[in-house]
Order: sequence, then C-alpha cells, then structure tokens
Amino acid sequence: MVKRIYFFTGFPGFLATRMIARLAEEEPESEFELLVHESAIPEAERVVQRLRGNKRTKRFRIHAGDITKTNLKLEKAVSEQLKETVTHVFHLAAIYDLAVHDRIAQSVNVTGTRNVNLWVLECKSIERYVYFSTAYVSGDRKGTIYENELALGQDFKNHYEKTKHDAEVLVQYMRDRIPTTIIRPGIVLGDSKTGETAKFDGPYFMMRYLDKFSRMPIPYVGKGEALINLVPVDYIVEATVYLSRHPVGEDKVYHLTDPNPYQAREAFRLIAQALTGKAPSFTMPHSTVRIMLSFPPLRKWVKVEKETLDYFRLEAVYDCTEAQRDLEPAGIKCPDFADYIPAAVEYYRLHRNDPAKLIEVV
Repeated sequence: MVKRIYFFTGFPGFLATRMIARLAEEEPESEFELLVHESAIPEAERVVQRLRGNKRTKRFRIHAGDITKTNLKLEKAVSEQLKETVTHVFHLAAIYDLAVHDRIAQSVNVTGTRNVNLWVLECKSIERYVYFSTAYVSGDRKGTIYENELALGQDFKNHYEKTKHDAEVLVQYMRDRIPTTIIRPGIVLGDSKTGETAKFDGPYFMMRYLDKFSRMPIPYVGKGEALINLVPVDYIVEATVYLSRHPVGEDKVYHLTDPNPYQAREAFRLIAQALTGKAPSFTMPHSTVRIMLSFPPLRKWVKVEKETLDYFRLEAVYDCTEAQRDLEPAGIKCPDFADYIPAAVEYYRLHRNDPAKLIEVV
C-alpha cells in the first residue's frame, strides 16, 4: 500500500483541509506534516481532531511556522527531519483578499513563496511540488488565456493578482529542478453537492449585495457580458488530488476553470432567482455602482468590496484544454454552474448570519 509524506502550507484553510481529508481517505498509510502559523494553531488542532475522528493516530502533525520567515520558521531539527522524509509539498498559503495592501501581499504571497521554494529545493525525497496560483495571474489581458502563458507584459487589477503572478514566476523557475504542478483555479465556490464553504467572500459578495436589495427591484450591475469563471471546491480538490499524484501532472500548469463559463449577467440572474425568487429587472451602470462602493459607509452597509466589480468586466477566456485532456481518463469534469448554484445559495441562506463566515468589508 502506498505511503507518502505530505507537507502542506495553508492549513487549516478550507481548501487545504478538504484536500488533506481526501488524500487521507484514499491513502490510509500516508502521513501529513502541517505548517501552521502560530495564530492559527488552536483552530488547526480542532480541525486535526475532526480529521482523526475516533481513531488514535499520529498521521497528522502540526508544526508551528511562518512562510514569511527564513526556513519557514521551523525548528532546525524538525526542518531537517522533514527534508529527509517529505515526498509531496502543497503550497496553498496566501493572501486571497482582493483589497489586500501591497506590503502584506508582497510579504505573504511573494516572499512566502520564495521561502517555500528554497525549502523544497532541500527536500531529498521530493516527488512533487504542487503550487496553488490563480487563473487571474493573467491580470488585464484580453482574449484567450492559455495554460502555458504567464508573463506577457500585463497590468493587474489589484495587489492580489500582481503578487500571485510574481510568486508563480518564482515557481516556474523550479520546474527544471523539481517535479512541479501549478494549479490555477478560477473563482472558487462551495461544494457542488452540499454548498459548504468556509467564508462568504468572492462570488458570495453577489449574494450579500442581493440581501440588501431583495425587497425592492433588483438591478443588474452593468451589461454583464463578461464571462465569469466560477468553479466548485470539490472539483478543485478532486482534480488537484489526481494531477498531483499521476505522472501526467508533472511539469504542467493547469487552468482549473469552467470550460463553459456563464456570462456574468446570466450567473447573477441565476443567483438572484435562487436567493430572492425574482430576477433583476433593470440595469445600473457599472460606473455608478463603483462610485457608490467607493464610499466606505455604503460599502460596509452593502458588504461588498469594490474590487469585486472588476470581474464583471473581464474580457478574458481561460482555455483549459490541458486540464480537460489530462483529467478525462479519470472522468473528472467541472460541474455546470446552473446545476450547483442552488446548493451554494441554500448553504448561504442557512449560514449568512454566521460571523465566522463573514468577511469584514472596510
């Protein structure tokens, strides 16, 4: 029976936790070394307890550390031992907030990735390095974006995109030295079957917006002709777990995006009907909504970051030919948005007042 030693950053984040749970179920002999920032250790311990269930096992080991520090701030003896045994490194830790300040994004996304890269290069048993990027490293590019493209002189809509681009550039340099798989997800929604998600950010800002206007005529935001690329978390997990272990995934970059994305206007209509029971009935200019959200009091009331609006005007199409081709033998496909959005909306409806899931808008 296969035994791998997995090293994760980004735990106890939702995506890392889901991935670890999937791997642990499929590989009962494998072990998991979890790098956790000191501030997140209490939550990490709770999540590990859930992963263990009723079993008395030491498969899941938490290590206090910090990707922004040299040697990941691991104790020297611990670090040296891990470098001898770890076979797979999953680097998911990052700042994903679209409104993040440059200094913080640089520290975590760029410096953090540089430090993880340096650590991985010293791992003697490494079989695969899996780095989580984003489809939006494409910045303001228009037209078809291919999986083998990265730095083509684009500008960026926010510090999140810029720093994730710069971090991926660093990882790209690793590809001829370490077996590497780069994952570029689209905008991630909750589980396609249960709707479960950890935070109501990203596309959930649309639902928070609708909450404020549900008792009055609902406006579309601009023409909404852009294709908005939404993908459920279970597709990301299933695809990544497969590609990270299969030889076909070595030295590849994958767009884990929807091959048949909906226009933003149609996606918004489906969400509005599922959440409020009615469709939008008129169009408010994009510029008007952006001006409104430029005022902090109004932005806090609506609970929507103004940076979210940029993705309603994105003139990019994310080609995912490589991902589709390599996932086809495993029968892994991205579900259709219209089929799973009712589950996402229902989960939001049940948990929208849960403070642990709300993202503060400033």
